[in-house]
Amino acid sequence: MTAAAVNRYAGQKLKTLSLTVDGVPVRVPEGTTVLEAARLAGVYIPTLCHDDDLEPYGACRLCVVEIENMRGLPTSCTTAAAEGMVVHSETPAVERSRRATVELIMANHPNDCLACAQNQNCELQRVAHYVGVDEGHFQRLRRRNRVVPIDDSNPAYIRDMNKCILCGRCVRACHEVTGIDAIEMAFRGNNATISTFGDKPVLLSRCETCGECVNRCPTGALVYRSNRQPTREVKTTCPYCAVGCQAYLGVRGNEIVRVRPDKEGPSNEGHLCVKGRFGIAGFVHHPSRVKTPLIKRNGVFEPATWDEALDLVASRFKRYAPEEIGVVSSARATNEDNYVMQKFGRAVLGTNNVDHCARL
Repeated sequence: MTAAAVNRYAGQKLKTLSLTVDGVPVRVPEGTTVLEAARLAGVYIPTLCHDDDLEPYGACRLCVVEIENMRGLPTSCTTAAAEGMVVHSETPAVERSRRATVELIMANHPNDCLACAQNQNCELQRVAHYVGVDEGHFQRLRRRNRVVPIDDSNPAYIRDMNKCILCGRCVRACHEVTGIDAIEMAFRGNNATISTFGDKPVLLSRCETCGECVNRCPTGALVYRSNRQPTREVKTTCPYCAVGCQAYLGVRGNEIVRVRPDKEGPSNEGHLCVKGRFGIAGFVHHPSRVKTPLIKRNGVFEPATWDEALDLVASRFKRYAPEEIGVVSSARATNEDNYVMQKFGRAVLGTNNVDHCARL
């Protein structure tokens, strides 16, 4: 089951049911959708609006299937699996429906794939290839001439609504995951778009720049401003606070070029705040970052070893009475480290002047 399904049925004792997807028998917990059952059976069904962390939506109409004794082509992401259900995902009717849907999407979509930041990572690109749609299929259709100005007001990401396919994943993530509701579906027909309140630039909206919308966009409508592709990833713990969010640092050479959350992280479960997603590379590579202890000699700070710095600090402590000493800890440290710091101040230095830096 997907993460959303697990959350829906966590703690419940559910009975299981059996169904068949493309001739493959599968047994799933009651409440599982047909799409989830198909994935458990190893059957691929294309989607564009579906996200494992979000509630089923059924907007893109690409996950349609044929179900025996059921009329029409229901969307598998919103249809609950039932006992004895027989599902067919690759019938001629299903393939015609998917191909027509992709053709209509592509007819209203820019064809600058090679120059797009999402090239080779675009879900629309992969789905179009899977259903067999190429440029020749949609060139015969009337293309949209409306061009929407690109919103590059946010320092972290760029919004190009010309590439938006109205899947709604960004809107739902902003509502269901973060609870901010900075964006919403707006207008109708050919003018339909994803908009902020008053259709203002995103920088002037309630957006907290968490990046959840960008992380879920299936096309190039939402892309990170810094979009260099990493060559390897390193798993780490975000250093910005003591929550312990797990993340993967995308590294290229000796430079961090991207940060993505770890879906298995016990404290963040695939989410990151604005600092964790966009702030790590900034301070790691900042030219003013202090990388070694500095000791002021003759009015000028000079590099020193850790032993020199610690010996100097210890010798200076002897000059002051306990009440004249203050201990400042860090909100980036763990609870255990902060406990040791206050214990050092009270038990070793004999001072109760203990403070922290968690003021933003």
